[in-house]
Amino acid sequence: MGLADVTYALHMKRVQIQLTDSQLDAVKRQAETTGEGVASVVRRAVDAWLEEDGRNVLVERALSAVGGFHSGLGDLAERHDDYLFEDVDK
Repeated sequence: MGLADVTYALHMKRVQIQLTDSQLDAVKRQAETTGEGVASVVRRAVDAWLEEDGRNVLVERALSAVGGFHSGLGDLAERHDDYLFEDVDK
């Protein structure tokens, strides 16, 4: 075991998980296809889930702002380009 392996191992925590037969078969197939270990496939799946979850939080946050601001202009939806470039043209 080289220094890089030891350093990498220090940042990992060993956990025990239980998978259904079909889940384990799928993980093993993926590991065989990619040449990775089962643990690596599981880590990538967790990372992908966390990334997707983070995106969902950002989308929900953005959507919660919709309708929260009022311009005072009754025709903003129709004339937004005119208002956007109004100061540029002056």
